Amino acid sequence: MPSAGIAPRRAVQLAALFAMMVAFTAQLVGALLPVIPLFIAASVVNLGLDLVLQHKQPGLLAVLGRIRFDVTVRQLLRDMLILVGLLHIDGINPLEEQAPLTITLLLFYGTHFVCQAVAVLVRRTRSLPFVTRNIDASALRLCDAPPRILSRQTGRRLLRFSVPTTVGMMLTSITTDAYWGGIGLAVSLALSAGGTLYLSTWLLPKKRVASEKQALAWLDDWLAGYRPTVGMYFSGGSSSAYQANMWLSTLASLDGNPIIVLRERFMVQKIEATDVPIVCIPKVANLMRLEHSTLKVLLHPANSGKTSQILRIPSIKHAFTNHGESDKLSSCNPYAKAYDEVWVAGPAARDRYQLADIGVEDKDVIEVGRPQLAPIQPYAGAPAGRMTTVLYAPTWEGWDGNPGNTSVILAGENIVRELLADENVQLLYKPHPMTGSVDPRAGAANTRIQAMITEANTRRSGERPGPEAAAELARRTDELNALTTSAFRKSADELERMGLQGTPEEGRAAAVEAAVTAWEAAYWNSFPRWEHRIITTARPGIFSCFNQADVLISDVSSVVSDYLSSEKPYAVANTSGMSEDDFRANFPTVRAATILTPDAHEVAGLLDAVRNPERDTLAAERAELKEHLLGPSDPPSSVRFNQAALDLAAKADERRIRMENRLSGIPGQRSQEDVDASETAENEASGASDTTAAV
Repeated sequence: MPSAGIAPRRAVQLAALFAMMVAFTAQLVGALLPVIPLFIAASVVNLGLDLVLQHKQPGLLAVLGRIRFDVTVRQLLRDMLILVGLLHIDGINPLEEQAPLTITLLLFYGTHFVCQAVAVLVRRTRSLPFVTRNIDASALRLCDAPPRILSRQTGRRLLRFSVPTTVGMMLTSITTDAYWGGIGLAVSLALSAGGTLYLSTWLLPKKRVASEKQALAWLDDWLAGYRPTVGMYFSGGSSSAYQANMWLSTLASLDGNPIIVLRERFMVQKIEATDVPIVCIPKVANLMRLEHSTLKVLLHPANSGKTSQILRIPSIKHAFTNHGESDKLSSCNPYAKAYDEVWVAGPAARDRYQLADIGVEDKDVIEVGRPQLAPIQPYAGAPAGRMTTVLYAPTWEGWDGNPGNTSVILAGENIVRELLADENVQLLYKPHPMTGSVDPRAGAANTRIQAMITEANTRRSGERPGPEAAAELARRTDELNALTTSAFRKSADELERMGLQGTPEEGRAAAVEAAVTAWEAAYWNSFPRWEHRIITTARPGIFSCFNQADVLISDVSSVVSDYLSSEKPYAVANTSGMSEDDFRANFPTVRAATILTPDAHEVAGLLDAVRNPERDTLAAERAELKEHLLGPSDPPSSVRFNQAALDLAAKADERRIRMENRLSGIPGQRSQEDVDASETAENEASGASDTTAAV
C-alpha cells in the first residue's frame, strides 16, 4: 500500500493512546486530592474517548487487549477510580450511601459477564458447518440474528451501558447525594439484565437453528436432490476473489448442474452476482462428503494451500483452468501436475508447460480457449475522431521482487508523462488492485502517477456531457446495485444472509448482464473524451476498458493475452533488464508488441502507428499470435470448453465403473446392490422359517 499517510495515522494513534493515559492519570489525581472539577472532567473524557476509539480505531484498542488492558479492564478501572473519588468527597457516607452503590455496580458487572457467556452460546448455536448462497435453506430453521451489541460487540455494549452509571456518579460528586448514582446504576443494571434476558431467547427452541448433525444431513439431501455434475473450487484471500469471478459466466453456461465450492466463509459474499448455487465448506472432514455426491468435475482457477484437500477425493476429476495466462513463471507452477488435466487457452501455453519441464505431461494439457473473452470487440481500424484512447493497465509487483514484473516502479511515470504530453490522447489508467501490496515503491509510484493524471486534467477543458448523463449513470447504478448487492441489516450474521440469499429469481442472470451493459454505456457517456480517467474500482471491468481503448500499454501478464483477442495494437514495457531480442525470445506474448524501454521514448511512435494503420507493421503478427495464444476461433471457445468438461466427466464415470467392477471381482468385496439383495433373501428365508416353526 502507499506509504503516504502511514506516519500521520500512527501519530494520531499515539496521540489517542497518550490522551487515554493522561485521562486515567487525571482521574486518579482528581479522585485522591480530591479536585472535583478535574475528577468529573477526566472521568467523562476518559469514557468518551474509549467510546470514540471503539468506532474509529478498533485496531488500536485491539493492541491494548494484547497487553491485557482490554475494554473490561479499562472500564472496571474507571469505575473503581470513581468509587475512590466518592470516598474522598465530603458529605458522602461510605457505609450508608457508597456501599449500596458498590453492590449495585458489582451486580452490573455480574450481568455483563452473564451476557457475555450467553453471547458465546448463541454464537455457537448460530454457526453451521457450511454456508450457502442461491440455495433455499429455509429447512434449517434460519432466523434473524440478535442485535450485534448484545451478541458480538462486547466492548461497545459495556461502554454504552456504563454511560448512565458514569453520569449518575458524576451528579453524585457534584451534589453529594447518592440518589443520582443509584439512579444511574439502576438504569445500567436494567439495560444489562434486560439485554441478557432478550439475548437468551435465541437459545429457546423457537429460535434455534438446526444442529450440526441435522445440517449435514440436510446438505447430503440437497446434494442428492440437486445432483451437481461440474463445479468450481476456490480458496483464497479477500483480494483474490476476482480470480473466481472471471469464471462465473463460463461455469453457468456449462451443460449439467454447476456448483461453486468455497472454503472461506467471508468469500461467500465476495463472489459476484450469479445464479449458480454456492456452498462454503470450511472443514476438511465435511468437505469429504462431496465424494458421495454426483459431482464429477471440479475446475480450479487458482492454487492454494487448501487445494490439496479436495484433491484427495478420487471420484472427482480436477482441471486447472488458472485465472489468466502469461509468460511469467507463475503460469507454469509445478503444482499443476497434481490435477488430472490442465486447461489452457492455446498452443502457446501447451508449449510453455513442456519447456518448463515441471512434470505436466502433454496428454494432460487440453486447449479450450478463453470463453470469457467473447465480450471483447474486434479491431475496427484507426481511432474515430481527434482523440486516441490509451489504456495503461500495469500488473502488480508479484511476490518474488523481480523488477520485470511491473512497469509501475521503473517506467510507469515516464509512460504516463509521455502520454499526457500528447494533447490528443485520452488516458485510462487501471492499475492492478494489488499494486503496492508487497513493494512500497510500487504503491508510492502508483500514487504519484494518479497525482500526475489528476493534475493534467486541471489543464484541460472542453464541452462536458449535460446533467442528464450523470443522472443516467446514477439511475443505472441504482438498478445494477439492486440486482447485484444484497442489503443486510447491520446485525445480520451469515445465517440471516443465508436466509435472504436463497434461490434466485428466474432470469436474474440475464437481467444482471443487461444491467451491466447499460451501466457501462452510461459510465463512458458520463465524462468527455478529452478527460483522463483513473479506474481503481471493480467497475468498469477490464474488458469494458479494452473496448474503449485504441491501444493497450501493459506488462507481461494475462491482460496482454486477453487484449490480443481484439487484434488491436499493444505495447509492453520491458523493465526486466533484458535486451529487446532476449525479451521477445523469453516472452512470446510480446512478439507482436511495441516494446517500451523504461524511459518510454517509444510512445510517440506507438501512437503514430495507431493513428495511421498503414504504418502498423505488426498487424499480421497480432493475428497469428492471437491464434497461437488463444487457439482457433472455430469452433468457439465456449463450445470447446464445454466439450472438455463433458469429456472429463466421462472419464470420472469410466473410473467409477472400473472401481465397481474391480470391487465386484474381489472375494469378500460386494457392491451395495449385492448386499441389499442378500439381506432381502435372508429376511425372506427367516420369515419362512418362522412360519414353519409356528405351524
